[in-house]
Amino acid sequence: MRAREAAAWLRLTLAPGLGPTTVVALLRLYGSPERVLEVGRAQLARHLPAPAIEALDSPEVVAASERALAWLEAPGRRLLPLADADYPRLLLEIADPPPVLYCVGRTELLARPALAIVGSRNATAQGRRDAERFAHALSTAGVAIVSGLALGIDAAAHCGALEGEGSTIAVLGTGADVVYPPANADLAARIAERGLIVSEFPLGTPAYAHNFPRRNRLISGLSRGCLVVEAALGSGSLVTARLAAEQGREVFALPGSIHAPLAKGCHALIKSGAKLVESVEDLYAELPLLRRTGARAAAAAPAPAAEDGPLLAHLGFEPIDVESLCARSGLPAERVAAELLRLELAGRVAALPGGLYQRLA
Repeated sequence: MRAREAAAWLRLTLAPGLGPTTVVALLRLYGSPERVLEVGRAQLARHLPAPAIEALDSPEVVAASERALAWLEAPGRRLLPLADADYPRLLLEIADPPPVLYCVGRTELLARPALAIVGSRNATAQGRRDAERFAHALSTAGVAIVSGLALGIDAAAHCGALEGEGSTIAVLGTGADVVYPPANADLAARIAERGLIVSEFPLGTPAYAHNFPRRNRLISGLSRGCLVVEAALGSGSLVTARLAAEQGREVFALPGSIHAPLAKGCHALIKSGAKLVESVEDLYAELPLLRRTGARAAAAAPAPAAEDGPLLAHLGFEPIDVESLCARSGLPAERVAAELLRLELAGRVAALPGGLYQRLA
């Protein structure tokens, strides 16, 4: 994008009083931000109040756009406006797509089939393991995992997805140059390097509470579906799930104990029509595109080495017990146990609590 074009987008979107709906309406009228800035202010007065017109030419807005242009000069940073061919198609389907996205990292991830994984900030250890396990399996199959960089489930989902081909997209409720919460600074740096950070908010925007519901509509909007892993009643994750349903996305939830407070939100979603999920296969059944993505990734992957032995092909990326492995592979229990030990020592399989095993990427 030319610097002059980027500057026009920035001035139009940084001017106070010009929200996304107004900006889109002006673009429909005049065709481009540059044309909006070129037309006479008397003509703009037919569509905008006087303070908004004055803001377009204010020194504050001009200075803010110049600072943003300087920020964009660093490698890996990009301004993605509505008119760009790389602007995510799914966002164009929602009611109020942001006129611009500030991006840090791999913008090509926006073209991948994606699934949102969200949940409680105060997640249990099991909830974090579940989020990381689902995210890792899906990302290994080429699916991008979208979440909000919060503590708990969000962070676990990002971590699980980072090592896979699909990687992860973190949607911020702050400016793209502000990490919130600060405890996730190292994670944000890893995502900027191997995934993608996205924000619709101007640079320097702090963590205002009212920005996070707006952030949530982008998490769901960028995704084919939304999986909720642990959520209390009234939590922000349920807001994301509601927005996903309103946007025509599939909503999924992991069930839990009837005595667990963090399972009540998921159970409420299931009662209201969300799909109950116990494995990645449940997601593939409702969203075949994710499975096709996984099939392409599998076709491109090298065949297992001969030293992997006869058991690894029967191990998926979801935890499984020895009895189920015996049934799936047709091998006797003592042979399965010996193979699992060998694969664990080789770093191909991880032993989990409860006598479960999981294949590693």
